[in-house]
Amino acid sequence: MAVHVVIKRRMRMNQPDKIIPLLKELNERARQQPGYRNTNTLQSTEDLGDYLVVSVWETREDWDAWFNNPQRREIQNQVDSLIGERTFYEVFRLVET
Repeated sequence: MAVHVVIKRRMRMNQPDKIIPLLKELNERARQQPGYRNTNTLQSTEDLGDYLVVSVWETREDWDAWFNNPQRREIQNQVDSLIGERTFYEVFRLVET
């Protein structure tokens, strides 16, 4: 069953030129992973420094494999260092109503 991963970042930094290439690299590498479906990046209209990324994966196992990938972790650590905060993740599944 497909899962939706919500990734929340609060970007309060003075060096956007350094973070954009890292985020693009994360996105490009994710696209190459087994089970990847798509990603949408959303910016808050209330606070322009708040971002949500909603990534869709075939299975929770596919997401977990990418989440635990050492290359992803290294890039993510650089992102967190630049934004000065930890990135938050939450995995959701569709509920049929």
